[in-house]
Amino acid sequence: MRSLITGVGGFAGSHLADILLAHGEPGDEVWGCDLSAAPRPYLSPNVHLIAADLRDPVAAGQVIEQARPERVYHLAGQAFVGDSWAHPWETLETNLRAQVNLLEALVASKQRPGVLVVGSADEYGRMRNPEHPIDETPPLRPDSPYSVSKAAQDLLGLQYFLSYGLPIVRVRPFNHIGPRQNRKFVAAAFASQIAAIEAGLQPPVMRVGNLEARRDFTDVRDTVRAYTLLLEHGQAGEVYNVGTGVSHRIREMLDVLLSLAVVPIRIETDPTRIRLNDVPDLVCDARRLREATGWHPRYRLEETLRDLLNYERSLCVPAAAGG
Repeated sequence: MRSLITGVGGFAGSHLADILLAHGEPGDEVWGCDLSAAPRPYLSPNVHLIAADLRDPVAAGQVIEQARPERVYHLAGQAFVGDSWAHPWETLETNLRAQVNLLEALVASKQRPGVLVVGSADEYGRMRNPEHPIDETPPLRPDSPYSVSKAAQDLLGLQYFLSYGLPIVRVRPFNHIGPRQNRKFVAAAFASQIAAIEAGLQPPVMRVGNLEARRDFTDVRDTVRAYTLLLEHGQAGEVYNVGTGVSHRIREMLDVLLSLAVVPIRIETDPTRIRLNDVPDLVCDARRLREATGWHPRYRLEETLRDLLNYERSLCVPAAAGG
């Protein structure tokens, strides 16, 4: 089996590569494309890495021609809601152009690999009549440039299935967290600050945003395992939520991380960390995923947060050593 991961150097992409390499059959190959071919300490050397900007249609065609994949996991894109407010067109262009070019390259090549298109729970936005947990049926009400781009990617995946018969499965993952996550995201932001405080690299003050919002946090390793199961057992043309079915207040997550810290830390609210249009609660109904694949989360939130904090600690050089 030849698998292609776009955005392989990113958070979810690198964990997906780990799973495919660990559980593949003899002779399986994992290919990945990213903007840069620079080595990353967390990315296995067994990944066949291609440097490519999928916003360029020629580059997208070359990636498909070189990798000749039997499965495609499309994870590349601009993934941060906050950046989308500052750069809305860049977010839309990056996420839509890259996907269109990739799917067009597949159509032109006559290849018909299974394709996973990754949307987001943010597509649901602010629901008129909130229902919890949220299944895949409510009308989409995206309320940020990022969520608009993900809804468009979702619908493009459906359109290429209907128009060209590409065997595309769409997913709407809820919040996934774990080691290697960008520090712009809340769990990694907290963990990196704790690690820096412990290492003497910043004062013992934690700067936080809205702690009352509730989110359905899934370990990234569980999330990408769901991706692999859906390309194996999911129905082409269908869409699947990925999440645990339990939401936690941001404050609960912070309390767990603070309980793991080895120094006392003071909390301060930072207005710049508070999102516009922050949805108060998101809880996933993943029955469709479970019925199709038998998937259940394996990692507890406390275990995920401990692994995340230890990862951030590994990146910090104590002030005394640095001097």
